[in-house]
Amino acid sequence: MTHHSDLLVLGTGNAGMAAAGIAHREGKSVTLVESRDVGGTCAIRGCVPKKVLVAAAASLDVIARAGEHAITTGGVQLDWPALIRRERTFVDGVPDMFKSSILNRGMTLVTGKAVFIGPNAVEVEGETYTADKIVIATGSEPATLPIKGWAHTVTSDDLLTLETLPDEVVFIGGGVIALEFAHVLIRAGARVTILEAAPRVLPRLDPDMVDTLVDYTRSLGVTIHTGVTVQSIERDDEAFVVETVIGDETISLNADLVVNGAGRRPAVEALDLEAGDIKADRGRIEVDANLRSVSNPSVYVAGDALATSPQLSPVASYEGRIAGENAIMGADATPDYSTIPSAVYTVPAIASVGLDEAAAKAAGYDPVVKVNDLRDWRSAKTYAEAVAFAKVLIDPDTGLILGAHLAGHGAEEVIHLFTLAMKTDLTATDLATMTYAYPTFSSDLKFLV
Repeated sequence: MTHHSDLLVLGTGNAGMAAAGIAHREGKSVTLVESRDVGGTCAIRGCVPKKVLVAAAASLDVIARAGEHAITTGGVQLDWPALIRRERTFVDGVPDMFKSSILNRGMTLVTGKAVFIGPNAVEVEGETYTADKIVIATGSEPATLPIKGWAHTVTSDDLLTLETLPDEVVFIGGGVIALEFAHVLIRAGARVTILEAAPRVLPRLDPDMVDTLVDYTRSLGVTIHTGVTVQSIERDDEAFVVETVIGDETISLNADLVVNGAGRRPAVEALDLEAGDIKADRGRIEVDANLRSVSNPSVYVAGDALATSPQLSPVASYEGRIAGENAIMGADATPDYSTIPSAVYTVPAIASVGLDEAAAKAAGYDPVVKVNDLRDWRSAKTYAEAVAFAKVLIDPDTGLILGAHLAGHGAEEVIHLFTLAMKTDLTATDLATMTYAYPTFSSDLKFLV
């Protein structure tokens, strides 16, 4: 049997729901297909539940620094199983909530794995679904590495349901997942090692900001090795053994848990893109500036299913709206990523928006670069902050902010002031001459530009 709709959306995460919402608003018929839990990664297996663990780590961090405020503490202990139970309360019921939202708006929800059988058709559980336009919003999945014994690794999904805290954890890969969970686990009482093949962890972010974070992360007790080669992961009677080459030395690391920290990739390989006349290179769907497939004009791609844009839930929603408007309304909107902030939720966090120095110079700028270690500033000392760093890039010709990179010092919140300035073309002088509530971290901004 064949079912037809105006828009077919593959995936019910942020991107898929945003695209479907546009079509529904315009009075179009919508079918959504979901192969896992309705609601997508962020709400169920990503940013929302993870932030519950990060919040617990932040509380432990505050307690650890209580002595700086003349507060005596003792006997502090994290109940890991209870924390996981609390975290699961943020997830329980979410799929049903999303499902109700879809059905209450008169949209059709289909569960199962979609496989293209034509340019405008997919098959799900033996049924055929066709549409005038299709949005691929299938999200991402953990990347894999060609390492012997890789099947022994667990993912961030597993960490979010881990009922027993392991004694020793090894992350293979030094990306966002590794750093964020390392900060949680080390404070919970585990020993943590991060193994990164590249010369740096978080290699896509500003190096000075990352160095500040790495120094502090190591001071917490996390071991970080870069430029390493992981040769194998084996299981012995009591633990896993990770064989690793660090420099000229081969080292065996024991671990109760080995975690895939290699990042994520678009979850599109099982769709049979070739059958849908959708051009892709090793799972990277090729799209034009309007997020439309370069080979199939009926197909759009949004969210983590895209390989070329930041894997962030707000970006997924943003791209989903654009894909929906372009597909349903015939618009020709193009996404602008230049003023989208991002944060790594370590404790404390780091955050960025705009260009780093290398990108600014590659774009033809000769930026004014203002770097500040804020740890001796009154605001940071008031709260006994161990990390407080800011780097701001300014165009000397216009005074406009080109980029900002913050560590600690309320980074994940203060970054939005720089984002707003960049979005609205406020200059460094504008920011410096504003009146701020004082004393606040935000009021320091006038001295950073």
